[in-house]
Amino acid sequence: MTSSLKLGRIAGIEIGIHYTWILAFILIAWSLAEGFFPEAYPDWSRGTYWLIGIAASLLLFISVLLHELAHSFVAKARGMGVNSITLFIFGGVSNIEGEPEKPAAEFAMAIVGPLSSLVIAGIFWGLASWTGLNTEGPAYAMLAYLALINAFLAGFNILPGFPLDGGRVLRSIIWGATGNLTRATNIAGIVGQVFGWILIAFGVYQLLAGNFLGGLWIAFIGWFLSSAADNSRREISMREQLKGIKVKDVMDPNPETVAPGTSITEMIRNVFFQKQKRAAGIVDNGRLLGIITISDVKEINQNEWDNTNVDRIMTKSPLYTVRPDHDLNYAMNLIAQHDLNQVLVVNDGQLIGLLSRADIIRYLQLHKELGIKK
Repeated sequence: MTSSLKLGRIAGIEIGIHYTWILAFILIAWSLAEGFFPEAYPDWSRGTYWLIGIAASLLLFISVLLHELAHSFVAKARGMGVNSITLFIFGGVSNIEGEPEKPAAEFAMAIVGPLSSLVIAGIFWGLASWTGLNTEGPAYAMLAYLALINAFLAGFNILPGFPLDGGRVLRSIIWGATGNLTRATNIAGIVGQVFGWILIAFGVYQLLAGNFLGGLWIAFIGWFLSSAADNSRREISMREQLKGIKVKDVMDPNPETVAPGTSITEMIRNVFFQKQKRAAGIVDNGRLLGIITISDVKEINQNEWDNTNVDRIMTKSPLYTVRPDHDLNYAMNLIAQHDLNQVLVVNDGQLIGLLSRADIIRYLQLHKELGIKK
């Protein structure tokens, strides 16, 4: 998941928020200010409810960020790259490169999440209990709520449904016992889907019982969990299919190239229409300068196409490339992590191919049609 707004970096990890986080923040702050705190503490002013509701919502997402940082730090300690953490409507997600190579690494990465939430819950509870705060006051109420919700998050995340942390713990145990990551993912994924369906059913029950907001939220969480579990099973199956396949076996070995002084109009005519290509490398005397795609062209007003050269709008940094001998899974990860449609294939500084999402999909579809298992 890519960030809509980047907030900065912590220990080299980019921190950002997805646009759905704004919706979640508003919903949580509103439910606290108009429901939870007024019911528990009816003597506060309306302004106090909203002030504490907003503060508690912000601290909740900081808690989620700390939870994801715990995952990320363990992953980095295990030699895995961590590009970013994105906060979104259902919490947070760490963009970790690849999958753990051993069950023990998966177990350590997964279990640290719920443990960190428990520690955070303990800290908030300690602040609420041992600082002499008025138990009817806003500060105590906010800290007590944060202790409760972090303890709940720890308990929910440890449920053995993939891709929850507990599901990853379950997968690591099955993986260690069977030595088969695909089988472990399928079993943990099925358990995750079952948990998702149970939550959806409970959410619908709550809706029918009159708890509209709570029921809707539970049903959405169930739907997300079920969908994520199914997607994880599909992803690991696809990774197994692509394992051992090289980029050179799937790439387009005849990529289109244009000179940096080519006009946008000329490139559209010669590359997009005549050659039916969606991207071209920008090459000057054999030197690769960048890439230009349909998305780049769409940013320019059509009236300026004749007078604008491709080197003015090409993507030149960061220029993501792969080698022909790279594993196809490596290239697919690169495409997914940076939300690309294609990557350039380069060997010894020379452009020798282009690999797109469509190339990978066509490869998988052809294997399926022909009944090829590998």
